[in-house]
Amino acid sequence: MATILNPILTGFNPDPSICRVGEDYYIAVSTFEWFPGVGIYHSKDLKNWRLAARPLNRLSQLNMTGNPDSGGVWAPALSYSDGQFWLIYTDVKVVEGQWKDCHNYLVTSTTIEGEWSDPVYLNSSGFDPSLFHDEDGKKYLVNMNWDHRVGHHNFYGIALQEYNVEEQKLVGKAEIIFKGTDIKLTEAPHLYKINDWYYLLTAEGGTKYDHQATIARSKQLMGPYEVHPENPLITSFLSPRNLLQKAGHASIVQTHTDEWFLVHLTGRPLSRNGQPLVDPRGVCPLGRETAIQRLEWNNDWPYVVGGNEPSVEIEGPKIEEVQWERDFPERDDFDAETLNLHFQNLRIPLGKDIVSLNDRPGHLRLYGRESLTSKFTQAFVARRWQHFTFTAETKVSFNPTMFQQSAGLVNYYNTQNWTSCQISWDEEKGRILELLSCDNFTFTQPIQGMEVMIPEHVEYVYLRVDVKKDRYYYSYSFDGSNWTVIPVPFHSYKLSDDYIQGGGFFTGAFVGMQCQDTSGQNQHADFDYFTYKHN
Repeated sequence: MATILNPILTGFNPDPSICRVGEDYYIAVSTFEWFPGVGIYHSKDLKNWRLAARPLNRLSQLNMTGNPDSGGVWAPALSYSDGQFWLIYTDVKVVEGQWKDCHNYLVTSTTIEGEWSDPVYLNSSGFDPSLFHDEDGKKYLVNMNWDHRVGHHNFYGIALQEYNVEEQKLVGKAEIIFKGTDIKLTEAPHLYKINDWYYLLTAEGGTKYDHQATIARSKQLMGPYEVHPENPLITSFLSPRNLLQKAGHASIVQTHTDEWFLVHLTGRPLSRNGQPLVDPRGVCPLGRETAIQRLEWNNDWPYVVGGNEPSVEIEGPKIEEVQWERDFPERDDFDAETLNLHFQNLRIPLGKDIVSLNDRPGHLRLYGRESLTSKFTQAFVARRWQHFTFTAETKVSFNPTMFQQSAGLVNYYNTQNWTSCQISWDEEKGRILELLSCDNFTFTQPIQGMEVMIPEHVEYVYLRVDVKKDRYYYSYSFDGSNWTVIPVPFHSYKLSDDYIQGGGFFTGAFVGMQCQDTSGQNQHADFDYFTYKHN
């Protein structure tokens, strides 16, 4: 029996939905504006996980052109029934103001790693939908309903409606089956039938430090639902020194060894060395992650073993440990036919006219497109921060001819918060290496006037970022051996949900490669490799 250390999915991997098929376990997580949509992880032992699929990989399944920051795919729900996987997801189009314009869809596949169907449209009444497969063969959709009316609480309640498989649509009337507790912000519903009870697991309190998972039960599908006598099922709100904060948004699984576990959202705060705090518990540049807890049953109610706050270390199931090969190599030389699944881009699939592994073999070629502030077409390929300390490095060949062209290494949260160490061009100096920062839409060029001039004979420039908990620094080299640190510190907390102006942002920090050409000439950059090494 293995010991499991939390979180089990590090970095931006929120809103976990767990599903068991025989002796295989899968977790689907949100991806928001990042494409391809949804991450599905696979495990044999609940401890060791690998990224197995990104099912929403076609424009016909997911078109997020122009979607706002932290719009897109919210809270996918994965289930298995009738010999196939069912994946429900929301595409959120509006995040500000009185409305949450969002559309809910269903896709299916007989295998996790196979081709998933084109989507079936379900409804647009609210977000966080999931599909419940009842014992009589009927299927039901549950989702929170959004109330835009002035003077009303936005979270109206959890709605249930039957889904007809043959007609591929919802039928009958949607009924509100649960209004939540006084904590409010009731969302993320998952329905279970265990013995003679229907259990409704929801999230409440918002997805920050006052987050929690609430569970209720009923003998009847339509309710009424009674709330757990010692609710919440899990939260970190009353435990400010717990290393795992923001605990909530959860789902339940029974193992093939007849044990019960809860996977849930969490965040690991990083203090800010005397900087003013948005929240006294700190900030979470790694985003919202996924953790797991053991459950036990008492009087037909589930309880988290050890109390209703998360544990960093738990006892795993009675399953022999199965380890996977590393699913993201420390060094990627871009020799494969496709990009590693951990790499993503923003909002839409990027065709070969923007991203190519063939135009210069052994390189990732990016043809310059719009700026990092664009919500439409960026030539930007990145992966999640998964550690508080790491080094990322790349080697790039780029020959700009004007200042509107640039390419380099980027650390990114959203269109309003990012930094870049990039090659560009200056009328007097020629090719230069510069820093650019966007801090809640305040733009600075920290070494303006002191940009590094790139010698004419140099084809490749090596770029590196060293992330050391609360700060990170860029470095460069012209030969790959002798490195120069650019003495400009950047703050990790500025790439976190907890810092971003306006609130309501839900992703995490990314690091990756970008090529920009706002002249419209689509000048390309060739990246020879990319490394990500945890220190």
